[in-house]
Amino acid sequence: MRKRLFGTDGVRGQANTWPMTADMALRLGAAAGRYFRTDKQEHRVVIGKDTRRSGYMLEYALTAGFTSTGMDVFLLGPVPTPAIGYLTHSLRADVGVMISASHNPASDNGIKLFGPDGFKLSDEAEGEIERLLDEGVTLSAPDNIGRARRVDDARGRYVEYAKTTFPRRRRLGGLRIVIDCANGAAYRAAPEVLWELGAEVIPLGVNPDGYNINLNCGSTRPEAAARKVLETRADLGICLDGDADRVVLIDEQGRVADGDQFMALIATRWAREGRLAGDTLVATVMSNLGLERHLAEQGIALKRTPVGDRNVVEAMRAGGHNLGGEQSGHIVMTDYATTGDGLIGALQFLAAMVETGQTASTLAQVFEPVPQRLVNVRFAEGKTPLKTDRVQTAMAEAERELGGDGRLLIRESGTEPLIRVMAEAVDARVLDRVMTRLVGAVEEAS
Repeated sequence: MRKRLFGTDGVRGQANTWPMTADMALRLGAAAGRYFRTDKQEHRVVIGKDTRRSGYMLEYALTAGFTSTGMDVFLLGPVPTPAIGYLTHSLRADVGVMISASHNPASDNGIKLFGPDGFKLSDEAEGEIERLLDEGVTLSAPDNIGRARRVDDARGRYVEYAKTTFPRRRRLGGLRIVIDCANGAAYRAAPEVLWELGAEVIPLGVNPDGYNINLNCGSTRPEAAARKVLETRADLGICLDGDADRVVLIDEQGRVADGDQFMALIATRWAREGRLAGDTLVATVMSNLGLERHLAEQGIALKRTPVGDRNVVEAMRAGGHNLGGEQSGHIVMTDYATTGDGLIGALQFLAAMVETGQTASTLAQVFEPVPQRLVNVRFAEGKTPLKTDRVQTAMAEAERELGGDGRLLIRESGTEPLIRVMAEAVDARVLDRVMTRLVGAVEEAS
């Protein structure tokens, strides 16, 4: 039986290896085109990408697949993932495509699909596209083949929209900001937005060469940006990932603030202003127990979901909530965007700085986190560590020892062959004991 094509966030893998081959991209484009093209009227697809070398190969293969089923293709070039959500809706397209493997190394790539409303496709829609891909699709007649064209101002459209999310009549004048774009999709858009709003901009990670995306930079490696903040006496550091759908902030003292601290700040401010829908924040099981306790003190509910920004968005839409995200920096504000948007998220933090006159260090340390540790254990192909008796026993023992003063989460990554072992405990000594036993058991089974 063929392995399932779609994972937790689209299709992802090593470039030029199944499923990230040109042939598969062509077939996927044809299947998605047939799924969305229901009649003989004009149908559109927008395709964007990050800065990986393999993006060219996949972009042209997808274009061939879509046009073969009669879809007209609008090629946007390098733009952030959230720009795809925005421009799919803005250009009245039937489907949007982002070619990116997000925070993964340059050797990987991925394909994410968005519906006409700008939101990522449901599991049901992805399953139907897979069915069409397996069965094969009927290609269009010669006189119905689609066309392809470049949209030269796609980045500019997104830049202008991003600026509208910042409070009117406010500027960033007097603020010095380090922006690390991870040599990725926002390497031009993010510095432009900050500069046009009046900031003094110190850019990092803005020289992509096809291979250096996320390499010792960006939201997964904020050390260089933290050093630059201290060196230049900047007011704030902003670190995006390769497709700019997540953000990590650095205060003027060089300290890193994760997504939990950001969500705590925005949720508290929005609740006070009456803007937080349902007085609820949606976050994943990875968010710190300290966040949950802080929100409870403010009368704000925390709704937890499985890991993945798509799970967060689905829960937000189902419950009518407008703020959610992940500890890793995916911040979803459906008042502004249909998916995580690192740049727009950073603008909301900057708005708080401008409106309150407070420093980043004051705003970014909202609550005291409960000690938390996360260890990734790589496992060999064919292994199922989480199903072994040794790991199951270690998990049960850990749950008993943590009791009500901690949390345990062990899961298999949806994008890499990794077991993610996470635990929290009020007592750091208990946390160390639990993690030592758990990680040892998982490594033995891997």
